[in-house]
Amino acid sequence: MLFEEKRQPPFATLEKGQRNGVSMNRRHFLRQSTAAALGLTVLPSFAKKIAPSDRVRVAHIGLGGMGTSHLNWFADLPEVEIVGLCDVDSDHLAKALKTLQTKHPDTKVQTYDDFRRVLDRPDIDAITCATPDHWHAQVAMLAFEAGKDVYGEKPLSYNVREGQQMLKSLQRHNRVFQLGTQIHAGDNYHRVVELIQAGTIGKVHTVRLWKTGPPPVLGPANFQTPPATLNWDMWQGPAPYSPYTPERCHFTYRYFLDYSGGVFQDFWCHIADIVWWAIAPQNLQTVSARGEKSDGIGDTPKWIDVDYEFDNLKLYWTSTAPNVPGAEKRHIGAYFEGEKGTLLCDYNTREITINGVVMGDIAEVPITLKRSPGHQQNFVDSVKSRIQPESNLEYARQMTLPMHLGLISWRLGRKLEWNARRERFRHDAEANALLSRKPRKDWDLT
Repeated sequence: MLFEEKRQPPFATLEKGQRNGVSMNRRHFLRQSTAAALGLTVLPSFAKKIAPSDRVRVAHIGLGGMGTSHLNWFADLPEVEIVGLCDVDSDHLAKALKTLQTKHPDTKVQTYDDFRRVLDRPDIDAITCATPDHWHAQVAMLAFEAGKDVYGEKPLSYNVREGQQMLKSLQRHNRVFQLGTQIHAGDNYHRVVELIQAGTIGKVHTVRLWKTGPPPVLGPANFQTPPATLNWDMWQGPAPYSPYTPERCHFTYRYFLDYSGGVFQDFWCHIADIVWWAIAPQNLQTVSARGEKSDGIGDTPKWIDVDYEFDNLKLYWTSTAPNVPGAEKRHIGAYFEGEKGTLLCDYNTREITINGVVMGDIAEVPITLKRSPGHQQNFVDSVKSRIQPESNLEYARQMTLPMHLGLISWRLGRKLEWNARRERFRHDAEANALLSRKPRKDWDLT
């Protein structure tokens, strides 16, 4: 699993209206202004021959499957020097070190089994965090406090309260954060946003989201002594204590509510992202979830359907494809219903239907959004410019929050009313109690 630290990077923000000393023309300026209005980042370009003093020094916390992806991505960026690797599983740590040494045989990287030692280092500019979900918030907030910027894996936080605390901490310490929604950087999502915001299908009144496929059936529990290579107590950290069983650790942890929220929590942000980017749903009013618990010892949803009511918008999540044209061919997707037509998309494809005519694009709709230089490059550029990246924390929190509320409705088995201004359920102490969780004794590190 795991963690990272306090120095302000010495990179100057570029002057407005310039990029590498060349004034932007009017068309470029308009595109940049549009992106800024959408809450996206106006980013600098950097030469590929980077002096050592200009490199962003990065440490990776949590080096399982996704953490190793982080390592590979950042190791390929010329502006990055990887200086720290951390995991509570020494096997993961050893494999990650070997991976980095293969890419960079001259690496001077240091390894750690406690993320707090990473955060103690004043020479580290940024961390990536790919720990289990229940550690995301504490690692990020401690990193902000230590002066580090954070590239954090999704979901943003384990619960609503943690997301609120993360945003306050980021603002207090003036840090940069990028959520690991890598699909956000792709051209397809950018184009979907341009098409919807251009009014091609009219005002959107209904959105349908889905992700098919049940969780794995786990168990029976094989309780045993933790491997000597794993610090099981620290792995659990703020979560409730449980005796060690392999099913509750590493990848399959996500199918236990102590640590995560199953398939729903795993995939929500990847497809809800396009909705919040394109139409920014406002003033959530009610949440109503149905479903059943997974088979085996896991306790997250086997399937979950959630109805959300916003101002002038209905949003539906289902664990099966909705009965709309083209959905059955996609294991994940979003279907926008507007006054003039519909738009169906997944990560890499889209179909626009207007008056019965199906199109992949509409050439007359101009390109208005600056394309991403790559999700990880976007983060590195933001560390240097001090301008928040595309999947910034404030945006990510708004997009993530309804997922947490859907799980609460599912756990309680009833419809809930939400006060969007106060970010609390209306007249429902039982539901409000699930907006946060008291960390396990000795593991409330913030």
